[in-house]
Amino acid sequence: MFKLTPVDPGSVYSQVAPLLIQSEQLIYAFKTTRDFVAFTNKRLIAANIQGMTGKKVDFTSLPYNKIQAFSIETAGNFDRDAELELYFSGLGKVRLEFKSSSDIRQLGQLIAGFVL
Repeated sequence: MFKLTPVDPGSVYSQVAPLLIQSEQLIYAFKTTRDFVAFTNKRLIAANIQGMTGKKVDFTSLPYNKIQAFSIETAGNFDRDAELELYFSGLGKVRLEFKSSSDIRQLGQLIAGFVL
C-alpha cells in the first residue's frame, strides 16, 4: 500500500468538482503516485485511477454520517506512518495510511466535528 501525502486541495479539485453537491467544499487532499483521497465537509472521496492511460477512475464516496467509530494513530520513531481507521455502517473498516508529514490529528478533529 502506498502512503498518502498531503497536497493542495486545488490539485484534485477539477477531478472531484463534478461529484460535489451544492454547498460541499473540498477541505483536504492526499495523494499517492496516481490515486488520491479528498476530504470535504460532507464526505470522503477516494479515487482509484485505473488503466495505463489513467482515463478510467473509480470514485468511492464515503459519507461522514455513516461513520460509527474512528481511530487515528500518529507516526512514531520506528513506525514512520500515521493511520486513520474509519468504521462505516454497512461497509466495515476503511484504513488509510499517511506519510508522517501528514497532520493526522487535524484529520481526526475534522472527522470528529462531523461525526460527534
